[in-house]
Amino acid sequence: MTGVSILGATGSIGVNTLDVIAGHPARFRVVALTAYSDVDGLAAQCIRHRPELAVMVDAEAASKLRNRLRQAGVETEVASGPEALETAASLPGADTVMAAIVGAAGLLPTLAAVRAGRRVLLANKEALVMAGPLFMAEVTRSGAQLLPIDSEHNAILQCLPHDYAGDLDAAGVRRLILTASGGPLRTLPAEAMAAVTPEQACAHPTWNMGRKISVDSATMMNKGLEVIEACRLFSASPDRVDVVVHPQSLVHSMVEYVDGSVLVHMGHPDMRTPIAHALAWPERIESGAPAFDVTCCPPLAFEQPDPQRFPCLALALQALRAGGGAPAVLNAANEVAVEAFLGGRLRFDVIAPLIEQTLAELPAPEAVTLEDVIALDAQARRVAGELSGRFQQ
Repeated sequence: MTGVSILGATGSIGVNTLDVIAGHPARFRVVALTAYSDVDGLAAQCIRHRPELAVMVDAEAASKLRNRLRQAGVETEVASGPEALETAASLPGADTVMAAIVGAAGLLPTLAAVRAGRRVLLANKEALVMAGPLFMAEVTRSGAQLLPIDSEHNAILQCLPHDYAGDLDAAGVRRLILTASGGPLRTLPAEAMAAVTPEQACAHPTWNMGRKISVDSATMMNKGLEVIEACRLFSASPDRVDVVVHPQSLVHSMVEYVDGSVLVHMGHPDMRTPIAHALAWPERIESGAPAFDVTCCPPLAFEQPDPQRFPCLALALQALRAGGGAPAVLNAANEVAVEAFLGGRLRFDVIAPLIEQTLAELPAPEAVTLEDVIALDAQARRVAGELSGRFQQ
């Protein structure tokens, strides 16, 4: 049986991963589960799946979880703190690690899984955005297997040749095309953007996602981060990765070949599909997603992203082309801005200006070491936090 650790088990990716695993009890066993502070969610998962280790970042929540599991007669070991996350990511029985912690907090535990040489199912795009060259160098050094879980990148993986070795030209590929739904605000009048509420921004029309990722979808920063991730994963230059808006979310990505062929990956907007693909790769297993009936599809539409409506996409491309530590600064500023927006302290329409100003004020030299990346992330958060106060005035 394949042992699986799930980092971020109570989030949408973690929940969907456990759903796929539950459908194949003879093939997978849960070794470790982690969460930040959701005691109820993690307790229920531990009672059902009986992992060896459960980790909560918050120490008080870990104490509550320990008592809850003791009362339920569950012998799972409970630990707390960031270091325990790295333990869960590199546990000897964890053959596969689902890296689904949202944001910069997922970098170190995901790197721990990579350094341990595990099969890493990457749902944490920020790790590659912040520390792309360092991260990929560790993958090569350790022999870890890296499989993308984002529906777009997983779709690209499925449309590339099975033996793809990081050279688009050798594979006959002209470009990679990421699709974007456009989010819940795609047709909202520009003059209404200042009044957008967190509830509106999180009401994604096709995907069921966490609040932070939902806001990123509404600003299209999510797609900008995905372009950076695609360049790292597939050794592509920025000019070989395009974005198109596809509101139906049925085409997840496309790969265009030099002979004019375009391979298209289609399916329901259901994260269990890429999760099952990566869990069993290179085999195929049932995911639990409904069968896809092309005769019942709505008409498929594609359009270019509106740069006026989605300035965050342009900012991400700017950071990618600037190189060095610019993507790390971009990610940190975005996390600060989204948190402030969700907390009611920042208007939706100033998320992009706050990120842009942070990029302008903070030089971003090459981050040579992991310590450099962490220090730059902290510095960018300080600058963005200070700017956030000005934007609120």
